[in-house]
Amino acid sequence: MSCYLKALDRKIWNNKRERINMFKSGFVTIIGRPNVGKSTLMNSMIGEKISIMSDKPQTTRNKIRTVYTDDEAQIIFLDTPGIHKPKTHLGEFMNYEVDTALEEMDVLVMLTDENNKIGPGDEFILEKIKGLKVKKILAINKIDKLNQETVVRMAQEFDKYKVFDDILPMSALNNVGVDSLFKLIIKYLKPGPMYFPSDYITDRPERFVVAEIIREKALMYLQDEVPHGIAVEIEEMNERKNRDLIDIRANILCEKKSHKSIIIGKEGRKIKGIGKSAREDIENLLGSQVNLQLFVKISENWRDNNYLLKTLGYDKK
Repeated sequence: MSCYLKALDRKIWNNKRERINMFKSGFVTIIGRPNVGKSTLMNSMIGEKISIMSDKPQTTRNKIRTVYTDDEAQIIFLDTPGIHKPKTHLGEFMNYEVDTALEEMDVLVMLTDENNKIGPGDEFILEKIKGLKVKKILAINKIDKLNQETVVRMAQEFDKYKVFDDILPMSALNNVGVDSLFKLIIKYLKPGPMYFPSDYITDRPERFVVAEIIREKALMYLQDEVPHGIAVEIEEMNERKNRDLIDIRANILCEKKSHKSIIIGKEGRKIKGIGKSAREDIENLLGSQVNLQLFVKISENWRDNNYLLKTLGYDKK
């Protein structure tokens, strides 16, 4: 091999090694009070709908890990339940999910919203995270509902606590400031390996995501009639042979007989609406036609039933 070819080969190898050394990766935990837009932010950053969204507090119950990969970095996001004072075993599990997420991160993003006072919930979180030896970013979400003066005042109020390395205004729903948040996160990540394949999106199985989609649509249709007392159990999920069709049989669990009537609705209208809306999202997720059958089951005090919580995936692993 000529000297020129050897030099060229060495240059190509050095450039390749430099690109490998520059690749960054790490774990990013998204934390905040209930209903500040954590799941909306994560879905926006991933570009896929993984975490369910609702205007009801405590919509997210599990810690959900999703993965974003490009040529520059791989970011593993952990969407956590909103921190709150637990009243049931389910509530205790949700706070446990938050605590474990804080143990496995490289960057922390705290989300707050247009509720422009720093309340007890925010102060509790600030106390919880201030001693963590990681980079911390405060994202002031839903700025489309605020004027600039209010955003500046909120930033100044949070800055007094001396917790955050950066404070960023944004609107996750309208995709404003999301790119800036990406750049900040990548700036703070260290060079590291690709933990997951480049086409990997979430560590949650399809059954989990399907159940969450159904629960989201139930929350949407039921509004405040049945608050947090519902869960979704996937009984069957099978692909038909020789057909582009997936049969899914799911139960919506509720705690009271009166709740069952509300979920079904007059002449079955509500459960039909839930099923139709959920089926459309599930078909987009799975890339296949779906035959979705929904049933409503009464399970009294399921949120305090440790065995049932475990079967539904709300267990401390």
